[in-house]
Order: sequence, then structure tokens, then C-alpha cells
Amino acid sequence: MKRLLITLCTYNELDNIRLLIPELRLIAPHADILVIDDNSPDGTGSAVESMAASDSHVSLLKRPRKLGLGTATVAGFNYGIANGYEQLLNMDADFSHNPAHIPALLQLAEQNDVVIGSRYVEGGGVAGWGLKRKFMSTTINIYARILLGLKTRDNSGSFRCYSVTRLKQVDWNRTLAKGYAFQEEVLYRCRQIGCSFAESPILFEDRRFGVTKINWVEAVAAVWVILRLGVQRLTGIGR
Repeated sequence: MKRLLITLCTYNELDNIRLLIPELRLIAPHADILVIDDNSPDGTGSAVESMAASDSHVSLLKRPRKLGLGTATVAGFNYGIANGYEQLLNMDADFSHNPAHIPALLQLAEQNDVVIGSRYVEGGGVAGWGLKRKFMSTTINIYARILLGLKTRDNSGSFRCYSVTRLKQVDWNRTLAKGYAFQEEVLYRCRQIGCSFAESPILFEDRRFGVTKINWVEAVAAVWVILRLGVQRLTGIGR
């Protein structure tokens, strides 16, 4: 069985993380779990520290302040690379990604470099979304496919399993996105180095506790970053 690291990027996810980590330990008992917390004022980091004190499979990477989802994900990548893991599975910490989908992702990851937990392939879907959020997600995915040359259908979600060997081949210091556009940029960078991709259907559910951190400011920033990457792709400048 390959060495697996599960990464969770958190900011004010105390109520969710208390329930999620024990569930992950049941679903993937062989995995190590790394929480990258941006100094959550609700005590998320302290709760993880308490769990880590009694479970060697749980670790906390505490950052000084809210630095962005993209940089938090890269911190997880770097941890996985530095510590010799073979697979890295990243997911949201709010139960929008059901841990029950993990075995299917890991099975596909035996034959593919990047496996996406996908809302937009047969068998996948979303629950609890309004029209505005559906429109935002559908639009950004079409936009990313056109500009970045991606063949995968779900390019904006973070529920993915990566080959750490492949992650090591990317210079993550060159990434442009700091926020949610990082999800599309990761796939673009992986596509550049010739990674193989697969998608596994998931049902994306609304978070159990707390409020979503996605807003129109993030959406506009994502559009701009993807445009810049698309220009890089077409012109070869700045790659």
C-alpha cells in the first residue's frame, strides 16, 4: 500500500474538523493527515493539536495568518514531497467532500497521476446549491477548459489525489494564483508535465457547519488568473 497523505486546508472549521478527522481515520486508517491552518480564530488549530497529541497519524501545520487557499495547498504539497509520501489526497474540510468517495479515488490513482473527485461526470452531482453558485461553477469550468486546454470536466474542485512524484516535477514557486483559481492552475501545471488524468464521480454536498468563503471577489480574481495562464499557454511567454 502506497504512503498516503491527506491534506486539509482550514480557516474557521472547528466544528467540521472535530468530526472529519475521526471519520478519515476510519475510511483510510493507513493515511497520515496534515491540517494546514491559517491561524483560525475559532480554535481549529488548537483542536487539531489536541488530536495530534494522541494520534501520530495527525499533524498540524500552523501558519501565522490567512494567506490564501493556493499557498496553503502548496504548503501541503511541499510537506508531502519533503516527507517522502507517494500519494497526496487533498479535500475540503467542511464535509462538502464525503470521505466515502476516497476509496474510489485511490483505486483510480493506482493507474493515473491525477484523479479528480468530479461533480460533472456521469454519476456525479451537487446538492444544496442555488442558481448563482451553479452558474459560477459551470462558467469557470468551461472558461478554464477553453483557455487552459484542459480535457477534464471538473477543474475547480479541490477533491483530488495526486502522485507525489509528479508534484515534485512542478516548480510551485511559479504559480500565479493565491486563492480559488489555484485549483485550475494545478491542473494546468500538471498537464504541462504530461500527467495522466482521471475523474471519479462524487456528490458535492453543502458544508455542514460555517459559511462558504467563495465570493464574487474570488471569482473575478480566478477569471483574471486563468486569463493570464491562457495567454502564457498560447504565447509561451512567462511559462
